[in-house]
Amino acid sequence: MSEITILDEIKNAVDSTDVLLFMKGSPQFPQCGFSSTVCQILNQLGIEFKSVDVLQNAEVRDGIKQFSSWPTIPQLYVKGEFLGGCDIVREMYESGELADFLTGKGVAVSA
Repeated sequence: MSEITILDEIKNAVDSTDVLLFMKGSPQFPQCGFSSTVCQILNQLGIEFKSVDVLQNAEVRDGIKQFSSWPTIPQLYVKGEFLGGCDIVREMYESGELADFLTGKGVAVSA
């Protein structure tokens, strides 16, 4: 029987959750400004999302960077697809592209 790696666990989480944010802290108590910004944007759009606090587990914190080949946190995943970090999410939100993207993926947007 093969051993499940942290990358397998991350992939399972990403694939089984419509909107998943790997962040520092929690949506109720973000531990960095970038994570806070992405949470605020998702909340503005009325998006239901789950989060993973990378500060709770160094393996997850390092693993998510390897999984996405993206060096920073937060990281937003929608329907299994890596969308980006804070700057990308903010730019997409400001242009209206984020709401369109989410709707196109079948994620309910209420704002």
